[in-house]
Amino acid sequence: MKEISIWILGGLFAYLLGSIPFGFLMAKSQGKDIRTLGSGNIGATNVFREISKKLGILTFALDAGKGLSAVLLIPLLASKITGVAYEGMGLPLLCGAMTIAGHNWTCFLGFKGGKGIATSAGMLIGLSPLCVGIAFFGWLVTFLTTRYVSVASVTACIVLSVAVWPFHMNREGIWFPAVLTALAALGIWKHRANITRLLAGTESRFDFKKKKVK
Repeated sequence: MKEISIWILGGLFAYLLGSIPFGFLMAKSQGKDIRTLGSGNIGATNVFREISKKLGILTFALDAGKGLSAVLLIPLLASKITGVAYEGMGLPLLCGAMTIAGHNWTCFLGFKGGKGIATSAGMLIGLSPLCVGIAFFGWLVTFLTTRYVSVASVTACIVLSVAVWPFHMNREGIWFPAVLTALAALGIWKHRANITRLLAGTESRFDFKKKKVK
């Protein structure tokens, strides 16, 4: 029972950390509700477009920091509190997944949140930096080619779901890349509204020169 407590506590801490809606808070600091602007998403891209570039970048960094902290710090904290030592990648992966769940379905905003891409990136920097580097390369090439953040994000999810298998299956076992692939699939599913807009030709491209009209 004591061994189970570290998993329960770690997962709970991770979910609460992930639930902090930084994009929503950034917009509120400017007197706005990001859920009523643009795509209605609380993530960094919508904050970047609708509030300010500076706050959008800060939102991305903070959301990524949630994922990174979840896999590096929360397992240590849970271990210290429970007195149970953890081994392997199981607990860090659980904490990372629960942080993504918190971001996507935050308890502070009626269980509605973002898409989890930045948080996933932070998690992967802690768990598999090489794979996240490969996925980021796919994101960058796609973004510069299409200027669609959504297309780039979906591409990164697909690249990641493929890259994790040769790098991790023999070392961690099949469960590790399987969970990461499932999280990548979740990222794609969270973009279903963007995919619908892409098919309809109404998805917004990223405009580097666009200035917000006050």
